[in-house]
Amino acid sequence: MERIYLDHNATTPMRAEVRARFLAALDEVSGNPSSLHDSGRRARHLLDDARQRVAAALAVDEDEIVFTSGGTEANNLALFGVLHDGADRRALAVGATEHSSVLGPARELERRGHGLHVLPVDSTGTIELETLTELAKRSELALVSVMAANNEIGTLAPLADIRPRLPAGAKAPLFHSDAVQALGRAALDLRGWGIDLASFSAHKLGGPLGVGVLFKRRALELRPLMFGGEQEGALRPGTENVAAISAAALAIELAVRERASLEERLRRLSMDLWKELGQRLSDVRLIGLPLDHARRLPGTLNMLTHTHDGKVLVMRLDLEGLECSAGSACASGSLEPSHVLLALGHVAEEARAGLRVSLGRSSTWSDVRKAVDILGRTLGATNAKRDERSGL
Repeated sequence: MERIYLDHNATTPMRAEVRARFLAALDEVSGNPSSLHDSGRRARHLLDDARQRVAAALAVDEDEIVFTSGGTEANNLALFGVLHDGADRRALAVGATEHSSVLGPARELERRGHGLHVLPVDSTGTIELETLTELAKRSELALVSVMAANNEIGTLAPLADIRPRLPAGAKAPLFHSDAVQALGRAALDLRGWGIDLASFSAHKLGGPLGVGVLFKRRALELRPLMFGGEQEGALRPGTENVAAISAAALAIELAVRERASLEERLRRLSMDLWKELGQRLSDVRLIGLPLDHARRLPGTLNMLTHTHDGKVLVMRLDLEGLECSAGSACASGSLEPSHVLLALGHVAEEARAGLRVSLGRSSTWSDVRKAVDILGRTLGATNAKRDERSGL
């Protein structure tokens, strides 16, 4: 059976040129980049080269790049690095629709005694800036964390508008963004938007699994999560995975270079998919902003169906050859409704029924046409069975 992969927000296939870089680096590197001999120096050269390339792609300095095991570790390092044991007890504010790798650490920090404010969003998933403004006036915040692009519904946050709403001076809170889904698919300006910390992950844009990046503004001090080594500025001890990092740097470089053309193509494919599906089904609703909206991540569609459980529908679609998801892949085993859809105001039954289709660089019009056919048949059959049971 031919399979159609439309779950690119969960992970993306490794690009051919990135795979080639990975395999070549495996052949080139036999030493530890912390060793002083020739093999170690050659490994260090590849690591330094990767850091320079990532920094150039993000328009920051190379000493502001920390390599991690992924976006989750980068998010944890950002939050716990600022609000660690022994830090002052100022509060943190996070968006209600953040990824679990931000919400989980935030709740743990609350358990440890830090104040936690969860910022509401409107019905499109957009952060309520006026609420943040008022909160920043009356509370001493140490950190504000707002994700750049939501992984479930594709809403892009107004990141450029956040720093001006925060107090300045000695008590100015740090500004972190989980930008894992945005890199290579939406514009980012870390310097211009006043972002202090930002998290990225290579496997979301054609790179290898197991490599993340934390941008840390120069002179900003963080407390590490682990101890016992001086690697990555003593923030991430342990021997670096040089081959994977070298491949990840190429993936990031290519994704940033190709962003504009990919953004246009994914937006067009998404709109075609939704138009074709609308001609097959009349009772499927799109969640979030319109697909042509400037603050909509191209390639991400989350739709409400009338099935009783989105995860059941995902399994039915998988049997038909279409791979997509219900919400975040990191929470795919959970029976709980999507916290993102709940934050948008959907009731629990609806929040369990969301179906996410996410396109990527390798997606084609043929994929879209076949996906529409599978979705039309499967959703139509599901709705027919529901109506039969209801006696309609």
